[in-house]
Amino acid sequence: MAKIAFKSDNQKQSLLLPPSLDELIPATHSVRVVDTIIDRLDVDDILRTYRGGGNSCFHPRQMLKILVYAYLNNIYSSRRIAQQLKENIHYMWLSGGAKPDFRTINYFRGKRLKDIFDDIFRQVVELLHKEGFVTLEVQYIDGTKIESAANKYSFVWRGSVEKHDKRLREKTDAVLRQIEQTILDEGQMPETETKLSTEEFATRVERIKERMDSENLTKSHCKAIQKVESGSIPKMKEYERHLTTMGERNSYAKSDPDATFMRMKEDAMLNGQLKPGYNVQIATENQFITNYGIFQKPSDTGTLIDFLEAFNRKYGLQSREIVADAGYGSQQNYDYMFSKGMIPYVKYNYFHKEQTRAFRNNPFLQQNLKYDPQNDEYTCPAQRKLVHISIQRPKTDLGYETTSQIYQATDCSECPLRKECHNAQGNRIIRVNHTLNKYKHKVRELLTSQRGMHHRSMRPIEPEAVFGQIKANRLFRRFRLRSLPKVNVEFGLVALAHNLRKVITLKGALLHGDDSRGCKHRTNMCFLLSDFNYKSAA
Repeated sequence: MAKIAFKSDNQKQSLLLPPSLDELIPATHSVRVVDTIIDRLDVDDILRTYRGGGNSCFHPRQMLKILVYAYLNNIYSSRRIAQQLKENIHYMWLSGGAKPDFRTINYFRGKRLKDIFDDIFRQVVELLHKEGFVTLEVQYIDGTKIESAANKYSFVWRGSVEKHDKRLREKTDAVLRQIEQTILDEGQMPETETKLSTEEFATRVERIKERMDSENLTKSHCKAIQKVESGSIPKMKEYERHLTTMGERNSYAKSDPDATFMRMKEDAMLNGQLKPGYNVQIATENQFITNYGIFQKPSDTGTLIDFLEAFNRKYGLQSREIVADAGYGSQQNYDYMFSKGMIPYVKYNYFHKEQTRAFRNNPFLQQNLKYDPQNDEYTCPAQRKLVHISIQRPKTDLGYETTSQIYQATDCSECPLRKECHNAQGNRIIRVNHTLNKYKHKVRELLTSQRGMHHRSMRPIEPEAVFGQIKANRLFRRFRLRSLPKVNVEFGLVALAHNLRKVITLKGALLHGDDSRGCKHRTNMCFLLSDFNYKSAA
């Protein structure tokens, strides 16, 4: 039997020239991509947050590299990042051997970047735009709910606060009025409004206390005044703080006041329980995230305008085409997009239902009634006229005023088609929003065009696929930081890491001559891709 030879495993072997970490990292490794791109960014805004003096600080560019690379590898905990800096040679190489602790990492992420990260993300997207990865001419927009780090049982509901506040104020007012009736003349009885402010209640208590010594008040009256002063009024102030914190929302979490209770798709208990979270909106192109926004509104409808305006402020331009699902289709949104010169490939409710044969062949549906614009009247299948009777101007939940025209049939009493037409008593009444119908007609033509069909086929593999990648593959299903500014930074790091991961994937595909990964930017990657090896070992 031949002698078996083993390689040396002497862990205490001395080396005359210890190897450099740079020699141990492949030239095509993702850590070099992160290092190269972050080096191209302007971090002067972060530098301005440092006051100077005292002990030396870790450079913000160095800290940013560490954070981005950690998020690139699905490491979101500051403690785990600090651990990697001690154990992983890629982190050691990237940090130059520096070992900031978890407190330093968390402070940099939560404090240093909270008002600046949007600009960092913008610079990366502009690099992608410069090299042809994205054109910024189209936005595929979608949203998802991501759970907050708040305790899901620390909820405060508007309805409950308003109910208890009203009850407390009515009870306190009755107590004070009883005491005031005892110490004041009937002609001097104060006039109370339906709802007094907390300050007005406190003023009434002070007025009563000034006359307590000179009036024959019972012990029960004195105890009542003391209870109002020490219990009721502080409770009123607490309710006011709750309502101020909520703003226009219906709920918030005590442990993260910026979080709103929303219905999540990831419902482990399968009971539809509301959880504190944020509504995350993204815009993608070629599966690169070009814009993101964190909103406290559960509905997608009310986020679109703010989201598009944020895109304009960020890049100084606006996309020509906007693609989104029916959750964004509203008169207010259509009005905004058309007025700004955008082309909205944005569905509305019942768009898909309108394409069905059953819908088109139903003559009793309001949308299928014949309309005479000259006489401003509709004709039903029984040839009865529906004439205009009034105008309504309701407001949406967002405060946007719409105009609806009300039409009523002249006589439905002996109509043979009544049962098929409607079940309501009296003559049939319909409400028509002509402005919205005009917008729907334009959008319908856009969505059914060849370009619209292309965008509709692309939307499921654009933002929806990106969210699936982030939540399922990258395991980012819950925020770790609290408050809206910090959450914005946290998801911004996730979005930035996603974009760099796409670049790395394309780079690997190009190096192996593989065009099956969607490498349609082969000729435009000279700047970002060809220079990644310039720091590699000799």
